[in-house]
Amino acid sequence: MSRENTDEIKEKFSEEVTNEETKEEISEETSCEEGASQEEGEASKEPTIEEELEKAKQEAKDNWDKYLRQYAEFQNYRSRTDKEKSEMYSNGVRSTVEKLLPLIDNFERALDSFENKESADYEGVEKMHKQFLTLLEELGVKEIPAEGESFDPNLHAAVMHIEDEKYDTNVVAEVFQKGYKHGDKVIRPSMVKVAN
Repeated sequence: MSRENTDEIKEKFSEEVTNEETKEEISEETSCEEGASQEEGEASKEPTIEEELEKAKQEAKDNWDKYLRQYAEFQNYRSRTDKEKSEMYSNGVRSTVEKLLPLIDNFERALDSFENKESADYEGVEKMHKQFLTLLEELGVKEIPAEGESFDPNLHAAVMHIEDEKYDTNVVAEVFQKGYKHGDKVIRPSMVKVAN
């Protein structure tokens, strides 16, 4: 090969290499510019500190509202369950006492039947009767006042009516069976004779 040919080949080769390098540089510049424009776009999409602060404030407010609602729901649940427990207890007391009342009635009949109020038997029955009454008192059960009181259909059950001038109208003249109540609920009304 001649020297001219070699020079020509070198020249062509160097042009091609230069063209390749230029193309690479252009593509690098283009990709850098694209990356820079993407970064600028991303930077413009990033929220500012004020926006982040507002977002955090709104989130805090929403969380506080959720907390208050949950707390209110819990308080309502707790008061409802406390009320239900109390009601269940009261119902249990009333149900049990209602079953015990005939025993108390029998103790009172037994006490009335004794002729000798000084006997040991009388004292024993009287002590048991008092013990039952103390137990009822501890449970919050009270006797319904009746004799001499105005007749109240919510508390008294009239089984007899009498005409008697010594009593005012609608006054309880005599009690046949004592009534009891627990709180404001009647367990058993008093069975009474009412004057007209």
